[in-house]
Amino acid sequence: MHRRDFLRGSAANFAALAPWPMQFKQQKRPPPAPARGIAHFGEPQQFSFDWLKGLAQAKSLTAYSEPVAALPAAVQKLSWDQWQSIRYRPERTLWCEDDLFFRIRFDHLGYTMKRSVRMYAVERNTARQILFDPTLFDYSRSGLKPGEIPKQLGFSGFNVLFHTNWADDRAVFQGASYFRAVDASGQYGMSQRGLAIDTGMARPEEFPDFVAFYLQKPAPESTLLTVYALLDSPSVTGAYRFIIDVASTLVMDVDFTLYPRRRIERLGIAPGTSMYLVGENDHRVADDWRPQIHDSDGLQMHTGVGEWIWRPLTNPAHLQVNSYLDDNPRGFGLMQRDHNFADYQDDGVWYDRRPSCWVAPKGAWGKGAVMLVEIPTIDETMDNIVAFWNPAEEIVPGRDYSYGYRLYWCRENPFASRLGHAQATRDGIGGIVGQKRSEFSWRFVIDFVGGDLPMLVASDKVRAVVSTSQGHVQLVSVRPLLPLKGWRAMFDLVPGEAVEPINLRLFLQLDGQALTETWIYQYTPPPLSVQRSYVQT
Repeated sequence: MHRRDFLRGSAANFAALAPWPMQFKQQKRPPPAPARGIAHFGEPQQFSFDWLKGLAQAKSLTAYSEPVAALPAAVQKLSWDQWQSIRYRPERTLWCEDDLFFRIRFDHLGYTMKRSVRMYAVERNTARQILFDPTLFDYSRSGLKPGEIPKQLGFSGFNVLFHTNWADDRAVFQGASYFRAVDASGQYGMSQRGLAIDTGMARPEEFPDFVAFYLQKPAPESTLLTVYALLDSPSVTGAYRFIIDVASTLVMDVDFTLYPRRRIERLGIAPGTSMYLVGENDHRVADDWRPQIHDSDGLQMHTGVGEWIWRPLTNPAHLQVNSYLDDNPRGFGLMQRDHNFADYQDDGVWYDRRPSCWVAPKGAWGKGAVMLVEIPTIDETMDNIVAFWNPAEEIVPGRDYSYGYRLYWCRENPFASRLGHAQATRDGIGGIVGQKRSEFSWRFVIDFVGGDLPMLVASDKVRAVVSTSQGHVQLVSVRPLLPLKGWRAMFDLVPGEAVEPINLRLFLQLDGQALTETWIYQYTPPPLSVQRSYVQT
């Protein structure tokens, strides 16, 4: 809605025009109108993406300075519920007085959010710091008193609001270099990060921080919001630009340049972070009443040579790190394929609504690997899955490294192939029912749907092409799955008393042509004592 200003005359003007004398009573001064918008800004400074790159490069030439500012005791002691109860006042959002499609709501420090992030508003080529003010927040339900909040406290992050619904945010940037977004469902799920360093290695992982955000004021009626960020860590600095396009599938166009302070052994580009506790193919944690609990159920990859690959996720008993070598990948992402409520039965956090996030590289990324890190967990509050691109080139100081990609926060992959895809993976003890087992075997059942599969008939000679890195497979079969208008492949893996992880690979073909994407899996056999316990003599 556009604002309109009205001319207001003074009492003397009205008295002069009146046909009789006017009398005025002494009235109490009305209370001041509540403040609207951000109240305090810092001094203006020149800003551009090139300027931000120069700042990041200059910082990389200096020693890293660990943030040491401690939170006030009252803020440090906040519980999750208390911290969540702090409400940002809607009338104080950035750009709330402008007729724009976007507004920005800022997040309070506390609980696990210990580091302050500088916020800047950018208009044209000028940036001004947004200064923290306790009056921006409603503390009435938190137990905090305004006097306990210093004016220099700072913010922990921000939320992106869109004009279709000013109450619910469409994206959030908060904590280290983490950020998330939603698709049309409005449900948050997995997260992305600006950068990952040494993830899944023997030593502790390094978590770079976005230490400053620059929020570009959008043009009227534009669905594009541009956000710049400065990244800093002991190993690297970086300058980032996010162009956010809000729609049913929310798209983030990301460009950044890194300036290493020191050699980085394992760099993670476009890292996605998710949670997988229990699924159709993994029942290691089996004490919950819900049949499935996960934000994502698989890693999807589109390789440089055009192959589509699906790797179901697991919650392993021990840390698993897998590298899938590639050259100029076309895309990858942690995906949530199962959107059936009945498969989760969760009406609290709605895992069936969780969005996927597809990474589409811009330009040639060269040689490297999509890396998948799976960490054991017994709790759904822990993000235990990480996937990222690890470039083959050495990352050393004295050079800069630029990358670009697009993120698609979606329900379905916007670039899905015409091939059939793996809808579900199930596994259990192998063998033939009613016959004694002379050896241990493990059965895998993969359901494929989509592509040309619904057009096939039972007499078509569809073949399951299966391979294994160890042991051997047997009892391979494939048949129509009429309820899903798809096809089901089954086989037994005989580990041959192996206990180390075994890599499996399968796809369906007809007349030598692939009908489906390639399903890959890593199976870890049980100890030999368990394997032998299944053998019947």
